[in-house]
Amino acid sequence: MDTRKLAGTWECILEESDEVGRFGAASMEIEVDDSELRMRRIARGARVIDPIVCRLDGAPLSDRPAERVIPDLFTSGIYRNLAAERTVTGEAAEHAFTIRESLKLSTSQGSVPARIEYRLEPADPERLTLTLTRSTIPGDRGTVYRFRRSAVRNAWYIRLGENWEIGGDLSRHAMLISLQALANRKSPRLYLVYPKQWDFKFTPAVLDYLKTAKRFGFSELRTPEEALTTFRGAAKGYVVWDRAVRTSLIVAFTIAGLEDALVVSDAQVELAERMGLRCVADLRNEFTGLSDAQIYRWAYDRYWDRCSRDYIVWIGGEHGQVMRPGVADWGMHKRAFFNDLSTRRTDHDECALATKLLSEQNPGSYVFGWHSYKKDLEEEHVSLTSSFGLKVEGLHTLPNMSFSSQVETEPGFEFHNNHHVGPGYDRKPEPKVYIACVQTDCLGIGAWTEPGRGEIPYAWEVTMNWVWLAPAMMEFFYTQATPNDYFIGALSGPGYMYPASVPPDKLPSLIEEAAALMKRLDLRVFDIMDFTRIARPEGGTPDLDRRTVDAYYAHMPDAIGFVNGYYPAQTFTVRDGRPMLSFDYYISPTRSQEDAVRDMVELAEVNAKRPYFLLVHVRNFSDIRRVIGMIDALPSGFEVIPLDEFLVMAGRNWNFAEQYAVDVGGD
Repeated sequence: MDTRKLAGTWECILEESDEVGRFGAASMEIEVDDSELRMRRIARGARVIDPIVCRLDGAPLSDRPAERVIPDLFTSGIYRNLAAERTVTGEAAEHAFTIRESLKLSTSQGSVPARIEYRLEPADPERLTLTLTRSTIPGDRGTVYRFRRSAVRNAWYIRLGENWEIGGDLSRHAMLISLQALANRKSPRLYLVYPKQWDFKFTPAVLDYLKTAKRFGFSELRTPEEALTTFRGAAKGYVVWDRAVRTSLIVAFTIAGLEDALVVSDAQVELAERMGLRCVADLRNEFTGLSDAQIYRWAYDRYWDRCSRDYIVWIGGEHGQVMRPGVADWGMHKRAFFNDLSTRRTDHDECALATKLLSEQNPGSYVFGWHSYKKDLEEEHVSLTSSFGLKVEGLHTLPNMSFSSQVETEPGFEFHNNHHVGPGYDRKPEPKVYIACVQTDCLGIGAWTEPGRGEIPYAWEVTMNWVWLAPAMMEFFYTQATPNDYFIGALSGPGYMYPASVPPDKLPSLIEEAAALMKRLDLRVFDIMDFTRIARPEGGTPDLDRRTVDAYYAHMPDAIGFVNGYYPAQTFTVRDGRPMLSFDYYISPTRSQEDAVRDMVELAEVNAKRPYFLLVHVRNFSDIRRVIGMIDALPSGFEVIPLDEFLVMAGRNWNFAEQYAVDVGGD
């Protein structure tokens, strides 16, 4: 092997190594020249504990040991005999370099001969494994230490728990999320691993990806005290929220982002003081008896002028005694204004203030987080944000964006999708039912890390703004994709929006912005969802009017097709072979396999023309194995195919009635 690859300073990855112990090597320095390799293992406190030199040509070198302690034997009464001579040789193999130290060991019964072997094996240019074996252990399995180059970025992670109740662990979690925002102000340093039941299930998998593909060296923090000590200088003060007034925590995140402060409850004030932090705001008893509209008006009057006009955050979702503010680190990072105001028109005070906040944002700005499940509906929230031409990036549980936004893709990396249709594609459909499956709710919330991915053709809605918001995380999905994983653009624009709610003069530029993101991500199919009409008091359909459909065809000329809806819808058209199809079936997470199979058989019965193209939307709580079970239970005459093939064949073999919002249910 090329021994020059071993040269450099290496840091021990403690969580991937055997026990280091009191005298163990926290780092290692290796120097290589034309004739020799010099290895120095270094303990905490910069004490050299294990210097050793060998020749590269295999010739032996003799000397006397300089260090009595053998760090890998800190629990045993076995030492080097400093009075006896030792011999050191080196041997290079194809993938490793082995150092052999022949010496005398000092034991309680005297001196004994022994040999220690050090096998140095680089896993890649940034990682190295050191395996030690000793002749004094029969059949020694070896002691293994893993190192990373010290030039590799160092970072820390801490695990969050399942309890997000005000009377439970919410205080701990909120403090750590706020600490994450401050620790990551200038560089990615603190990563949070969210629990198994979190909406975005990928945080453990992305952590592994950051270690391997991005060469981060992570150390685990186990307690809030340890985390605060590690990042002691990141916070300039602390904000106290009132556990008796839930909304005060949301206001505290606004203040903390502006003041570079830690968010704490009364139970954590003593810890913050012990860390040398000063109180910058105390919200205890400040909001007693006030409505949410009054509380947010108080925050608006004092802090709005200092907040971002490019980002605003809704910490909605769960209500009552539970809050899951995963996106709060990002909001603090961007010094955004936080709220969970209702956008329901009958909630006059809250809706009026929400409208005022949105109207004062910059054109095209981003609304992060999610509406409150208690106060209003998704369609009300997105209809209002879209009416200002703003872009929603959900959810309130979106994790680690202050970290992920600062990790770039590999130099020269390009996003490549798994297309199945190219020039000359001429597959002729058979008289059967073709199925294409699309996972709801974009990457990360769905079944990406669940069993079954890659076993059948499957389309994934891509949160396209992650290409700049979390580029390495987008790279993570693209590099993991199997040939059966097909990415499509979503949702309705460059961010979630309802096109029918967007002012007509703003819609073309937003669609063109989405088209540019599609090109960068190598996407050829676009997904639209519009609940504008459903949000109206009189109700309505999820279908698109002709004007809206015209806009997508005009401003996304490179799209090979469009899909529409969430639940089933009935907008259908084809233009120059480019179809727009709505979902004909929605796989609910509560629908049994037997009932879902019966439903799809019924759809095939009432849509009797063949081929019939059955577009299926799969709710994110269903993993692919469940979908496979349903498909396997269908009778003969059904076939699952990739979405791009599905759309091209449907466009060339049109069997749908052209329909828009104004004429749903026509002949």
